[in-house]
Amino acid sequence: MASIDQQPAGRPDSGLSFIPVAWLVIVMGLSAYGLISNWRLIGDFSLPDNVLFLIYGGLAGGVITILWGLYLLGLAFNRSARFPRHYTIWQVAIIIWILVRQAYVLLVSDFVFSAEGLGFTVAEIAIGLLCIYLLRNGAGAETVYANPETDRPPVFVSILAALLGIILGGVIGAFGGFFAGSLIADLTHMSCFEGACGFFAAFIGLGGLIVGAIAGCIFAIWRVNRRRPPRAR
Repeated sequence: MASIDQQPAGRPDSGLSFIPVAWLVIVMGLSAYGLISNWRLIGDFSLPDNVLFLIYGGLAGGVITILWGLYLLGLAFNRSARFPRHYTIWQVAIIIWILVRQAYVLLVSDFVFSAEGLGFTVAEIAIGLLCIYLLRNGAGAETVYANPETDRPPVFVSILAALLGIILGGVIGAFGGFFAGSLIADLTHMSCFEGACGFFAAFIGLGGLIVGAIAGCIFAIWRVNRRRPPRAR
């Protein structure tokens, strides 16, 4: 007869398996910021073709990263056993995209080499590899992401909720940020020469949009996936 003190295979999770989820949210936030920053450059044919190619490629990559990331967030909040494998695939794809983008920037003459940009790229890859390492088999992540998803809503529901959370959170954050920026400009008697106070308010509003969209996404996914008490029969 098996002993009741027998421990499950694998090491217990130390909590580090949640770092990939945090990094996923950060990458999605950076992608959203890139979309907002570069959207105005669409159709600007005064830029060289090589630059436009990188901009359009970055916009497409950002959209794919966010949509794919929403799916992964649904798996993570469901504590799905599929999350480690799907996250690893996503992270490998991101690393390949980063390497291709960096190689393109280094090889095309229209871009200037930047040690800061290269360092940021190296840091992105290093963090991505660390996240893959934390979700490897036997690291303990299987004790956290072990839900067969029989008692949680489908991932598709989480994605829809996340999209609504991004839209509503972004709108609320943008208005709140713009109002806060205008109030700060008034209280500090900021100069409005050449629209400086307006640019400041718009900048704070942009930050509020990004923060609100991320917060709305996380809250919406948590809300539809939170554990509910069992119904009385």
